[in-house]
This record gives sequence, structure tokens and C-alpha cells, in this order.
Amino acid sequence: MLKPIIRWGVMWSHKNRKDGACKHIICENGIPPLFRTRKEAREFIAKTYGYIKDSPTLRKEPHGWRMPVPIRVEIRRWS
Repeated sequence: MLKPIIRWGVMWSHKNRKDGACKHIICENGIPPLFRTRKEAREFIAKTYGYIKDSPTLRKEPHGWRMPVPIRVEIRRWS
């Protein structure tokens, strides 16, 4: 049996009155960027989405954006 490959992805979330809570994995051109370490994922988040942390208007209604977070992704081979 093959061991699963462990990588780190990025999860986006927002919560507002219109849509409620919503979470999904961020994709670029239809493919999720995967990183070997959590640190690499956090650096990508800071570089690409760091503006959210400094923008109170995006964090409040009607947007309700949250900073993306790194998530552990397990890749398995289908047999």
C-alpha cells in the first residue's frame, strides 16, 4: 500500500448575513496551490491575501471576509 503524500493548501472563508458561513479551498487557474511546508503556505497567504488583515471594511458586513488559513492536504492514489 502506498503512503499518502502530505502537502499544505489554503482555505478561504467568509461569514455574512446573506450567504452565511462559507469555506472552500483556494485555486489558481482551477488547480489548488500546494506547498511542502506550512510555513510556505503561510508566506503565500501573507503575500497574496495580507491586505485583508489590514482592511476592516472587508472584514465587516456585507463581505465578512476572513484571512485564509493553511490546511493539511492528504493526496492518495486511487487504485
